[in-house]
Amino acid sequence: MLHLDAERIHGLSDYPGLVSALKDMNKRGVDLIDRMLLSQPTRPQGQNDWLLLPAWSFDRYFGIKLVSVFPDNPQQGHPAVQGIYALFEGRKGAAIATLDGAALTLVKTAANSAMASDLLSRKDSHTLLVCGGGALAPHLIAAHCAMRPIKRVLWWNRRPETLDLAPLRAAGLPVEVVTELAVAAAQADIISTATRATAPLIEGTWLKPGCHLDLVGGYLPEMREADDAAFRRAPRHYIDARLTTVGVAGDICAPLAAGLTSEDALIDMFQLNRGERPGRQDDQEITWFKSGGGGHEDLAVAQYLYERDCGAN
Repeated sequence: MLHLDAERIHGLSDYPGLVSALKDMNKRGVDLIDRMLLSQPTRPQGQNDWLLLPAWSFDRYFGIKLVSVFPDNPQQGHPAVQGIYALFEGRKGAAIATLDGAALTLVKTAANSAMASDLLSRKDSHTLLVCGGGALAPHLIAAHCAMRPIKRVLWWNRRPETLDLAPLRAAGLPVEVVTELAVAAAQADIISTATRATAPLIEGTWLKPGCHLDLVGGYLPEMREADDAAFRRAPRHYIDARLTTVGVAGDICAPLAAGLTSEDALIDMFQLNRGERPGRQDDQEITWFKSGGGGHEDLAVAQYLYERDCGAN
């Protein structure tokens, strides 16, 4: 049985190809999908999480990702996200591959944001702001830059001294560290947040006309990255999947609880990719997207990487 380790996954990952695979999955749909979250309370007021994300496309592929999120790990020199993905072929039910779960999560999540941006952000977007200093941030930068003509990348973190620009600059990406978040947000055509914030980082009054907001980090009801004003400034609100956002992510839970929208008004990526619901209408419109992930996205990327590896050998 094939195993794709982290190095192989990163070597096989090209963001235009991954975005295309995700678009195809959303257009085609998935027959079965589920999500399970188990949590261990930690002190003070923290928790370790274990996510199980299965998905099944009948007669094609099915698989499951098992991934742990231990937020305190980096303080002891260990990665916060670890896991494994198991891929099966759909006709005989045979296990055909395992993939490093953390690496899969990084490239899948970044590609998912890039897919939404490709559908919703202005085609001429040239300034990107990324918030967060975790392992995902460099991948978000690379993915967004692969899909839009980005000339300037602004990178913000609460602890700016921890940001390592060298690998990104070596890859030719125009990255600079910023410390004034409000100033940077007001300049950005695309804002991508990948944090564990429990109070909103992004204020709606900062957003310039035509901005695309990509909220990635919050995966629990108490996590939130953008305020109500940002929500109100967008005429429509997009999510990748209802299973992983509605009742799950604070950036959706809070506006629903406040009566700012309804579940029916939310537009998911299945509907958008199929042309069933509208996307951006003009260059002045602010677009708002909440990424919650989902097993169908992991499945789309895992099968893409598997087939690409098989074609390369």
